[in-house]
Amino acid sequence: MLTDLLNSSYFALFLIVALGFMLGRIKIKGLSLDVSAVIFIALLFGHFGVVIPKELGNFGLVLFIFTIGIQAGPGFFDSFRSKGKTLILLTLLIVGSAALTAVGLKYACGIDTPSIVGLVAGALTSTPGLAVAIDSTQSPLASIAYGIAYPFGVIGVILFVKLLPRLLHVDLAQEARRLEKERRGEYPELSTCIFRVTNPVIFGRSLMQINARAMTGAVISRLKHDGQISIPTAQTVLHEGDYLQAVGSEEALNQLATLVGVREEGELPLQDTHEIVSLLLTNKDMINKQLGDLNLMRNFSCTVTRVRRSGIDLSPSPELALKFGDKLMVVGEKEGLKGLARLLGNNAKKLSDTDFFPIAMGIVLGVLFGQLNISFPGGFSFSPGLTGGILIVALVLSAIGKTGPILWTMSGPANHLLRQLGLLLFLAEVGTSAGRTLVATFQESGWLLFGVGAAITLVPMLVAVVVGRLCFKISMLDLLGTITGGMTSTPGLAAADSMTDSNIPGVAYATVYPIAMVFLILAIQFMATLV
Repeated sequence: MLTDLLNSSYFALFLIVALGFMLGRIKIKGLSLDVSAVIFIALLFGHFGVVIPKELGNFGLVLFIFTIGIQAGPGFFDSFRSKGKTLILLTLLIVGSAALTAVGLKYACGIDTPSIVGLVAGALTSTPGLAVAIDSTQSPLASIAYGIAYPFGVIGVILFVKLLPRLLHVDLAQEARRLEKERRGEYPELSTCIFRVTNPVIFGRSLMQINARAMTGAVISRLKHDGQISIPTAQTVLHEGDYLQAVGSEEALNQLATLVGVREEGELPLQDTHEIVSLLLTNKDMINKQLGDLNLMRNFSCTVTRVRRSGIDLSPSPELALKFGDKLMVVGEKEGLKGLARLLGNNAKKLSDTDFFPIAMGIVLGVLFGQLNISFPGGFSFSPGLTGGILIVALVLSAIGKTGPILWTMSGPANHLLRQLGLLLFLAEVGTSAGRTLVATFQESGWLLFGVGAAITLVPMLVAVVVGRLCFKISMLDLLGTITGGMTSTPGLAAADSMTDSNIPGVAYATVYPIAMVFLILAIQFMATLV
């Protein structure tokens, strides 16, 4: 009976997943395999003849790669525009040194191409890399080599991250305090205070005439004149003794004090007809529109005092482009606020809804793009392939965000669920396929492959430390995040986070991870084609 059940692909699939999760939750000194344990259970089942259909594996592959691309897209392109060029260069160095180490050891040790690209994917713990290696070589040797190199790829990065600060005698707590002070300047906290108008230069002049918003960067949200509190407009005229309430960074508020008069602490109370509300942008038609184009004061008698996006308060400049899920803090007339809520959508349910049309269409476009064959001089041709095509299209669509009525986004829970499902299907299929020849391969060259995989893991991290500290002079916290991101090692990031209360390693990881993932995939494709 058990044999018959194991021959049923759906029973075997979910049994592999269940046992994989049981194994993945076992911790030895804080270390666990997590979801990656599924491939090891699948290898065992494959050794005893259990097979998961390849169609299920391909279905999981496209789901996994597409959701990765949708999540990483904005971060990938933002990385090129941010100040993190040094971290990106260091990441490219990590991936490049891993590839060069692999190529050198391939010829030195006589290792076949499918195995060496599998070792690279395993040494850098990259499941998308494994998917590309299998797709590019069409050989089970790639997944076998991945399974051999993966354990040290996980453990080696964690041990390296734990030991590095001690070896270099760096106090992470002191480093964190210094860097957090610097980072606060990039996204200054917004605060509120009131001002008494005492500057004779602006008496009798309107807010439009003094150009307060552009001159200071602060947002004036309320005005008190002759005991009456109102929401000011561009035509509001200032008089001696008036009180203004404004929101902005410390620098913006100080500049406003220089312009209008004396700064005081406190807030002006709201009139009965006024209200402060938090509104969610969930209307597709409002996405990518600039805040100034909405002309909220004229249309709704409202003023936006701050915009919260991804946990950060942004100053509501007229040029700020609105994004799906933005939370706008707005003050204004109650009736006007109701109209603005209808305009913005303000529907929390839409944040968790999943529209499958963009998912299906994005995958279709990715598959079609992957079929392109690009020819270069000398007879060399390059095709993105299934994984590369879907990943590139997902990155681009995610960065665009919206095409007409189509939103190229997914809610966090939906993305996580589909990515996890795709990953489990893919790991179960490739594991059972590779398990049939695993024992024979390891007996023949397993220890050699393990040693080569360990070298591919260690060399890039050592190169990153030498270049990052001696040449780029980057901080230890940024270096830890860059190493774990460049090695695509989430367990490594967890180890770095456990060593400090700072989120700087996580910020660096998020900056470089999509870069590392994309260039590792490209490196594996080139190695599979050229080496």
